[in-house]
Amino acid sequence: MSSVQPLRPPLKIALLGCGVVGTEVVRLLHEQADDLAARVGAPLELVGIAVRRKDKRREGVPPELLTTDATGLVTRPDVDIVIEVIGGIEPARGLLLDAMKSGKSVVTANKALLAEDGATLFGAAREHGVDLYYEASVAGAIPLLRPLRESLVGDHVHRVMGIVNGTTNYILDKMDSSGAGFTEALEQAQALGYAEADPTADVEGFDAAAKAAILAQLAFHTRVTAADVHREGIADVTSADMASARAMGCVVKLLAICQRVPSEDGRNGRGVSVRVHPVMIPRTHPLANVREAYNAVFVEAQSAGSLMFYGAGAGGAPTASAVLGDLVAVARNRVHGTRGPAESTYADLPVLPMADTVTRYHVSLDVADRSGVLARVADVFADHGVSIQAVRQEGHGEEAQLVIVTHRAPDGALSATVEHLRDQEIVREVASVMRVEGDE
Repeated sequence: MSSVQPLRPPLKIALLGCGVVGTEVVRLLHEQADDLAARVGAPLELVGIAVRRKDKRREGVPPELLTTDATGLVTRPDVDIVIEVIGGIEPARGLLLDAMKSGKSVVTANKALLAEDGATLFGAAREHGVDLYYEASVAGAIPLLRPLRESLVGDHVHRVMGIVNGTTNYILDKMDSSGAGFTEALEQAQALGYAEADPTADVEGFDAAAKAAILAQLAFHTRVTAADVHREGIADVTSADMASARAMGCVVKLLAICQRVPSEDGRNGRGVSVRVHPVMIPRTHPLANVREAYNAVFVEAQSAGSLMFYGAGAGGAPTASAVLGDLVAVARNRVHGTRGPAESTYADLPVLPMADTVTRYHVSLDVADRSGVLARVADVFADHGVSIQAVRQEGHGEEAQLVIVTHRAPDGALSATVEHLRDQEIVREVASVMRVEGDE
């Protein structure tokens, strides 16, 4: 007697968007149809693909499935699951809300929408009793969100810190390894297809900030939006910064850093800190060796300890892999009449301002080369309650430069120190300011 259970009627899938990721989703649905059916317990049938232009040539995409009527597709009575890979806020938000109102479960890769208005989407999923899955919204193929949402749900996550944008990691890696300047490294990234013609979302940190908001919300059970994230990009990182980092045994990375800030009694969270900016990290840190356009995220939890998730963070096939993983999970839920985990925001911790975040600074000062300069600079740091960990002088005369690394202090105090230094007649220029992560 065969142990194979008969398959149920097909689950019907609608796809919004057919660009690089969408085309790969279509390919995988076709090539892996039998395996996917066996894993779900029902065939997955793609019944429509919403696009802006039907006449555009798309390799391997059946033209008869294409439609420009996205609203009609997501509200079709026979559609069970909607996959959204068009990105942006609108029309994606309206289409997904229409889909959920019509009883469809949703799989999305839309980090910008989730970070800006996830509350509305999660509310609609809850109201209409459907699933909302979004693994592909952060770090491409890397299984990261589901471990935070499910595998670590019984643990206490302290910090999530990682490289979540491949474009900026490629640029900084080339600046470090080849000595290229920012502009040259960006041009290389664009030539290889790692950076868009307009790279603003990547190099100014908007992409990473949206992902940081999603990570923080999952890790700390607290609603976080992109507007809550302190954001700085990499356009001002110079070859001199790279050289200073190298002299310290560090490398420069654009990191998303999400931390639970404990209260004074240590038992409850005082709040969460969520930030994206360039940092110097020791070359011995696991994130320091993440090269090229790869992503990696370091998670620190009370019982699990330190975990690292590494892999391809973008691209058609890797992102489609994450989409298909979510699709299988959602389809299984439909087959068995269940739902996946809902949004968890019970902790409701405040998002603390950047000024309250405790961090370290690396400051390079062009100074007058005369006696008493170091003492006067040290007095400025002391005036703001900032302790100096290390100091060195480079060059003499007109080339004199002080490089100072601080101990940990509130970012507001560090920022006020730098502004005070700018007003000192002995300081010709504050040449560079960068935060430092890793053990002191």
